Amino acid sequence: MEELGADKLDIKIIVAVHKEYWMPLDSVYLPLFVGAIGKNDIHYQRDDEGENISYKNPFYCELTGLYWAWKNMEDDYIGLVHYRRYFAGLRRRPGIDVRNRILSGDECAQILKNTDIIVPRKRYYFIETLYSHYAHTHYGEHLDAAREILQQYYPDYLDEFDHCMKQRGGHMFNMMIMKRELLDEYCQWLFFILRKLEEVIDYRNYNSFQARLFGRISELLFNVWLRKKKYAYSTLPVVNMEKVQWRKKAIALIKAKYQKEKYERSF
Repeated sequence: MEELGADKLDIKIIVAVHKEYWMPLDSVYLPLFVGAIGKNDIHYQRDDEGENISYKNPFYCELTGLYWAWKNMEDDYIGLVHYRRYFAGLRRRPGIDVRNRILSGDECAQILKNTDIIVPRKRYYFIETLYSHYAHTHYGEHLDAAREILQQYYPDYLDEFDHCMKQRGGHMFNMMIMKRELLDEYCQWLFFILRKLEEVIDYRNYNSFQARLFGRISELLFNVWLRKKKYAYSTLPVVNMEKVQWRKKAIALIKAKYQKEKYERSF
């Protein structure tokens, strides 16, 4: 049977990036300079062109890239990954270079023949629920405010929200690949909620690390949306382009839980 290749599905995956960095040569990937407004060009597509919210990048993180893709791309399937995080491919490739492990366009098309959405495998916290982890490392009132907005505007999502907040793992990083019509549905829902959150959270008084709360909350809301909509999805491992500081992550998690020390940087 002939394998369905990327050239037979209209797929484009944006790679959120804020500096020049190695990029895969596969044409399915589109490097996107997020938070580009007011900054010098780095020879990637910018997120301050067309309809955009590039100025919100200090608070929305990679979501300014997702918004740009939603408003300006017309591909049948649209995805989001990061310059330091990609979906893993289906086949083992020779060598130990992590760049050889990245999902190819053909592999992506093969998966999308049988599913609507691709998401990362769940990330587990073990000693924390999604709610308690966020509350210990950031501020639980952000999630409380999100719940109140759902209660007012999307009350049929409350059961899914409460369920997800009690879980010890979730599909994180705002990474996804999905059909264009599903992305439109998700983004309408998500960005409406985030705009409402902006009205009730005094985020501009946070330091630069904690100010990125909208990007973080959206990671959790994505799980709520997935559970509510019940669309078919497949999961893939995440390939990290740089070494993950697991020991420092674990220590920070323990300190946040037991010593009430908020996160002040990423690891």
